[in-house]
Amino acid sequence: MLGVPIYLAPSWLLLAALITLTYSQFLTSRREELSLGTGLAVGFGFVVCLLLSVLLHELGHAITSRQSGIGVSGITLEMLGGYTEMEREAPRPGVELFVSLAGPVVSLLLGLLSGAAALVLPAGGIAETFAFQLALSNIVVAVFNALPGLPLDGGRALQALVWKLSGDPNLGRRVAGWSGRLVAVATAGTVIVLFAQGILDGWFGLLFTLLVSVTMWVGAGQAIRHGKVAASLPPFNARELARPIVPVAAVTPLAEAERIAEQSGGHHLAVVDGAGAMLGFVHGASARAVPAERRPWVPIGDVTRRLDEHHVLPGDLRGTDLLHAIRDDPGGDYLVVSGEDVHGVLRGAELLSLVETRRPDGWPTSRRNRT
Repeated sequence: MLGVPIYLAPSWLLLAALITLTYSQFLTSRREELSLGTGLAVGFGFVVCLLLSVLLHELGHAITSRQSGIGVSGITLEMLGGYTEMEREAPRPGVELFVSLAGPVVSLLLGLLSGAAALVLPAGGIAETFAFQLALSNIVVAVFNALPGLPLDGGRALQALVWKLSGDPNLGRRVAGWSGRLVAVATAGTVIVLFAQGILDGWFGLLFTLLVSVTMWVGAGQAIRHGKVAASLPPFNARELARPIVPVAAVTPLAEAERIAEQSGGHHLAVVDGAGAMLGFVHGASARAVPAERRPWVPIGDVTRRLDEHHVLPGDLRGTDLLHAIRDDPGGDYLVVSGEDVHGVLRGAELLSLVETRRPDGWPTSRRNRT
């Protein structure tokens, strides 16, 4: 949708079934004239509207991210809402704030529109009840997501504020992570008290909210560790870490290519075709598997790993953005470019080796921005 891949996690189907049954029971218990089939149909319609609401919330994040120059890998809808996976960190605290608040603003607008529809629909009808419940759901999502703690959107806003005041995005992430843990504990405590006093009726609401609280606690812990790791990363970008390359024709014998590499003083071999277009880099495991007596006869093109778009990195990538970019093939070789300028090759294994000596426990493997 709008060029953003949309994924539906299997866990959402479980939530859809539970909400359909719960909402249909809510309707039929208050309207005896409704049949079970009608109640289930209305309940399923309510689930579809909730799904669309969450999708629009995430599209708010995705669209503002793109407008701010941040790529979006996709949107995933799951049991506890959804998340937008972005290709890189926000470059400035203002951008972080802009992107983080877009989702809650969309949910609030949906809630107000649904509330307005409930006011004009016939009082006491199914349509009015449906619109009111949809309005309430979106407003609750907007308010809850605005709470100041990661992984909620309000936590990202708090992170942006601390970043702006301190100049340190990693401090902002850690502060928002600890705040997220407080929000998680407060949410769990509140729902338990409400359930004990009979204000919250039903085990489904209790268990679902407790599951949300646990997920928040875990997400907040990941944010805290992420902040610690990011603060310990080397202050180099991909361009500064790239090793120079020496172009070698694909028909060059492997033994001759190895001699060229040795004479170049550690430069990396880039395999090119007859027209000089780059094909890829030597695949180390394949090259080492060639017996010594055959190396003068095996062309280097036979042991080359072909270059693809996933192994090309912008020269200005640094920190967690750089690690995020190589996470699918952390041991691979990557061509580092800035526009049409080729800076060299970055070896994923060398980058990880550099990072391993500096990282604390709790290494983050991906970056996701959750509803």
